[in-house]
Amino acid sequence: MFTILPIKGFFDQIDGFYCDGIHAGLKPNGNNDLGFIYTDEPCTVAAIFTENKFQAAPLKHFLQYGEDFKTNFVLINSKNANALTGRKGIEDINNLFSQLDFSSFKLVNPVMSSTGVIGNRLPIEKLVSGAKKFDLNSKNAENLSKAIMTTDAYPKTCMYEVKLENGKSFKIGAVAKGAGMINPNLATMLCFICTDANAPFNDIKEALHTNAHTTFNAISVDGDTSTNDTVMVLANGKSNAYDKEAFKEVLRLVMHDMAMLMVADGEGAKKVAAFEVINAKNDEQAQTAAKALSNSLLVKTALFGEDPNFGRIASTIGASQIDCDDEKLVISYNDVVVFNKGEICFDEETEAKAFAVLKKDRYKIICDIGLGNGKFTAYGCDLGYKYVEINADYRS
Repeated sequence: MFTILPIKGFFDQIDGFYCDGIHAGLKPNGNNDLGFIYTDEPCTVAAIFTENKFQAAPLKHFLQYGEDFKTNFVLINSKNANALTGRKGIEDINNLFSQLDFSSFKLVNPVMSSTGVIGNRLPIEKLVSGAKKFDLNSKNAENLSKAIMTTDAYPKTCMYEVKLENGKSFKIGAVAKGAGMINPNLATMLCFICTDANAPFNDIKEALHTNAHTTFNAISVDGDTSTNDTVMVLANGKSNAYDKEAFKEVLRLVMHDMAMLMVADGEGAKKVAAFEVINAKNDEQAQTAAKALSNSLLVKTALFGEDPNFGRIASTIGASQIDCDDEKLVISYNDVVVFNKGEICFDEETEAKAFAVLKKDRYKIICDIGLGNGKFTAYGCDLGYKYVEINADYRS
């Protein structure tokens, strides 16, 4: 048995983790754009990356270390993705790390992560100059959370403590960025999860991949996936506490929290919808339909207009090519049934109730396929004028 408790604050409360963020000159507005995570002992590290075929240089640099390596330093910059920069992009990372000297702090297998505009080389001089301002004894995750933001409206963080039956406990926390180019199969996001759990690499890797299926791989803002998407878990083991099931569950909570914050912060978004597909022929078909709904531009714009247009929901399910029958299909907005096995329930009273649901900030759209036991929930948001405004000239 174990107990999971939410904690206020940032992951810098965890023993052995240090972090900060500063302005290095990448963002013209003077906001933080360079941050670090440092650990006083090398961490077991596991990560999952974008499925975009054009993986950015930081991802390729990470993968050069091979599996089950340890690191004590992660450098993170915004405003420049270091993507589509070829071999020179990896050389730039090695060049950058070769110029970093933190006196008595020795860097072990340093890792880099980047986010921002694709197609530009790293400004090495600015990054080296900026990194010289770091104090590796700092504990300022709030500064770090701001340094990794791009179009984010706010920082994304969470913290938990796990108390085990034997009296031991461990902590886990995360910091993330992500608001646009969000799509199943990871998203335009960086997420760094830090823990003092004494978790072995294979368990971290297994839990990370398993939980991604229902969290980061189940969200959509705009149907796009970037070149730099990263979820990284760093475990320093300093608590000397661990339980496999407890770790898997608390990691799921952390990843779900971060995923929901990203959807809620979708560029210009005001609504978060859970697309709950149930009783599909199988789980795979349920997933296909749910993700089709979360990705549909017609559905997203209906959410923006607060229009309970169940025709768009049904049409998207049919277009997803899963097995379905309109005489078995039931569509509900929360508990308001608008279509019931071939019968239109959309009278004046029902439409008013459905409209009231869509006025809320968060709600479910439940689609009962009626052909089996398959189920999956995907998460999406509305899409409106602000999204176009933000992305029309992103490079500025």
